[in-house]
Amino acid sequence: MAIKERMSGNEAVSYAIRQINPDVMPAFPITPSTEIPQIVSTYIANGEIDTEFIPVESEHSAMSATIGAEAAGARSLTATSSAGLALMWEELLLAASNRLPLALALVNRTLSGPININCDHSDGMGARDTGWIQIYAENNQEAYDNFLQAYPIAENPNVHLPIMICQDGFITSHAVENIELLEDETVREFVGEYQPEEYLLNPGKPIAVGPYSVSNYAMEGKKNQEIALENAKQVILDVAEKFRAVSGRGYGLFEEYKTEDAEYIMLMIGSAAGTAKQAVDDLRDQGKKVGVLKLRVFRPFPAKEIAEALRHAKAVAILDRCESYNGNGGPLGGEVSAALFRNKVMIEAVNYIYGLAGRDFTVSDACDIFGELEDMVQNGKEVEQYQYVRLRK
Repeated sequence: MAIKERMSGNEAVSYAIRQINPDVMPAFPITPSTEIPQIVSTYIANGEIDTEFIPVESEHSAMSATIGAEAAGARSLTATSSAGLALMWEELLLAASNRLPLALALVNRTLSGPININCDHSDGMGARDTGWIQIYAENNQEAYDNFLQAYPIAENPNVHLPIMICQDGFITSHAVENIELLEDETVREFVGEYQPEEYLLNPGKPIAVGPYSVSNYAMEGKKNQEIALENAKQVILDVAEKFRAVSGRGYGLFEEYKTEDAEYIMLMIGSAAGTAKQAVDDLRDQGKKVGVLKLRVFRPFPAKEIAEALRHAKAVAILDRCESYNGNGGPLGGEVSAALFRNKVMIEAVNYIYGLAGRDFTVSDACDIFGELEDMVQNGKEVEQYQYVRLRK
């Protein structure tokens, strides 16, 4: 039976952690994810879970301790944001290359500099090539649901990779929304117990974790990571189907909102998708055929699936809440454009950069973008292919 509640995104993820009752959580505070270890440590202090909480001296140490605990056979996790994730950089690569299915609650916040504590996706996107699975949420409900699905995905024997569950800092992490929670027993049955096949503290079966890899073997290890990421795509869908059975809420690699007959589609990640959906509703009332494709899973990147979802459209606006500093667009713009080209979907595509360091993105902004796409297709207007939204002149 669903439990109706009102929670912030940080509270929702912390509640999911309480229900999962992981073995070990090392953490170091950083805005806006600080509440997650704070709330979890309160659960521990109150005797509601028996997770071992490890206060550490930095985010680098937090990920190091999480890796050590996971390698020893414990279900482990941590939480961070922004520069905290950047300080973990070396350890992120080690977690993935050692095939450790640990979890990270990432509350997205802009990376310095200049120093800013508001939301964009520069932290998560900066770690996009570290070998982690990355799943993003639009709202508090999705943040909760995604975290419940994290371990069944990561611990699957065909995957065995670390996973980031991402939500937008302050926008979802601190804003309170209505939410439906599952019963504790339902969560325990859905997530299950972690039973690693190989681990450091397995007596009589010694293994090495993170040994030096000579050139004759290192490349094969990288390929095996890539195969695991490819496997993760189907596992994510399988876990989502099981989650639908217990919750009634369905998830895929992405969500298509009124795209069936859409001529113009906006593709984006995270909380701003809700703003774009409102713009779609308003424009539909005016007879405009528009839609939103909200990407949920960024890694593994569903290139073929996205291309097929966009094939019937006349144009797509690809919105990045992150700058790649390559002079050509954002990370999502580059990957979606490549997906379209490789799958021979030759539609118009324009990359927009929006919402950096917490800059507002409004329904009016989304409507203007849809209008620009239509003007480009219908009237042949030349549109700048890489542009900033709401940039002050």
